[in-house]
Order: sequence, then C-alpha cells, then structure tokens
Amino acid sequence: MKGFGTDENAILELLGSRTSKQRVPMVAAYKTTYGKDLLHDLKSELTGNFEKLVLAMVKSPNHFDATELREAIQGAGTDESCLIEILSSRSNADIHEINNIYKAEYGKKLEDAIISDTSGHFRRLLVSLCQGNRDERETVDVALAKQDAQKLYAAGENKVGTDESQFNAILCARSKPHLRAVFHEYQQMSGRDIEKSVCREMSGNVESGMVAVVKCIRSTPAYFAERLHKAMQGAGTKDTTLIRIMVSRSEIDMLDIREAYVRTYGKSLYTHISGDTSGDYQKLLLKLCGGTD
Repeated sequence: MKGFGTDENAILELLGSRTSKQRVPMVAAYKTTYGKDLLHDLKSELTGNFEKLVLAMVKSPNHFDATELREAIQGAGTDESCLIEILSSRSNADIHEINNIYKAEYGKKLEDAIISDTSGHFRRLLVSLCQGNRDERETVDVALAKQDAQKLYAAGENKVGTDESQFNAILCARSKPHLRAVFHEYQQMSGRDIEKSVCREMSGNVESGMVAVVKCIRSTPAYFAERLHKAMQGAGTKDTTLIRIMVSRSEIDMLDIREAYVRTYGKSLYTHISGDTSGDYQKLLLKLCGGTD
C-alpha cells in the first residue's frame, strides 16, 4: 500500500493463502510495526466489494459476525435473513462470544438490540437463538423424539391456529441429532414434512426463521449452498450475503457446501462465482472457495 497505487495482487496472495488465525494477528502486528491502523489503510486504498471482502477477512470470525448483526439491525430496514442465518448456524460457544463482542463494541446487549428492532413471534425466535443454549449432546432418545414430534404436531397441524412458542421451545433448545430424529418421527406420524408444516402454519419472518432453523438442523452445508445460490440468482448479486458466507464458512464446511451445491444445482460453486463476479474481488472469492469441483 506504500507509495503510488496499490499492489492488489500482493494483498490477494497474502490474505488468500492464510487462515483466519494467521490473518487476524496481522492487524496488531501492522500497528506495532508501522504505527498505523491496518483497517484504516485498507479502507483508504481499496474500493467496492473487494474492499468489503478484504476487511471481512482481517476480522476474527466472531467479530465479523457481530459487525454483520449490527449492520443488519442498524441499517435502513432490518436484514432479517442475515439475523436468521448467523443465529441459526453458529455454535453455543460462538454465540456467547458474539454476545460479548457486541456488548463491548456497541455498548448494548445483542438481545436488547434485537428486541427493539423486531416484534412478535419472530422476535421470540431470535431471542431464543441468541441465548446460545442449544443442547450439544450427540445421543438420541427415541422415546423423547416421539414425544417432541407429538408436541409439534399438537402445536401446529392438529390445532386451529399455531402455538409458535412450542415450536420455539423445541427447535431452539434440543440437539441437532435429536431434532433430526424428531423430524423423522413427525413425518411418520403426520405424513407431512416438518418444513412443509411450518410453511402451512406460519407466515412472514417467523416462517422464514423457523424454516432456516429446520434447514440448518437437517444439513448446514445444504442450507448455505441454497443461500449462496439465491445470492447469485437473478438480477444483481447480493454481495453482502456472498461475502459473509464465503468468509465465515471457508474454514468450517466449504468442501461440504461445494458438494451440496454441485449436487443440488448441477453446477460448481466455483463456476457460478466466476460467472457472477469479476476482478480482484472474484479472484479472492475463488481462493476462499478452493477447488473448481
């Protein structure tokens, strides 16, 4: 970044070939070595989506999530899908850390920010998710799974109106393996897929929220493959979503996401990104993506 013009290639190579754990300490090391703020310098040298992507990559994953949640809440109108995506897919430990960073950075609890910006059953769903209290055991008790399936059936399909709080209590607190067993039992009992029931019983944001939770429980990689596909479909790319998913999943389950992508859409994620983006922005996204499948 020194002198006239910027060597984008050097930035690309440097960030694209390092893990998050290697990239994040560069910010402090840069300040120590040059007495300058790396983020500030990057902002003044870069522009557009390439700048957004680079800035996302030098933040720690939880810090980046906290920033994205803040943007989703503070921006013009609420970006509900961003709130749902982050809160339904992160581990308990990540959610607790995101809560701490949010409070430290913005002087307000994430839960309070969500409460003041959303309403009704959707607000309750988000508040439940931001507690980070999901059971993380791997064991499944079939009898309990049957009971939970019955409760969901009684709260939805088998009732006039829907008891959303029952869905909330079960979907946000039980472990993922347990819930997969519940979905199976639900299908056996009602002859209907849980996701279809949610769509029949709910509407608006709470429907999208509950559906995202169900999808994440079934297969997090398939959920993200779908989010990426939607971000690149149609007129204009939703770059904020594309950047967030590529950066936050690149070291977690990108291989699984790529596999789900090609299986579902018959086209590799790499090819889709190549056709939908350009320049240094494209090159750095493709580094995060990895192989061409």
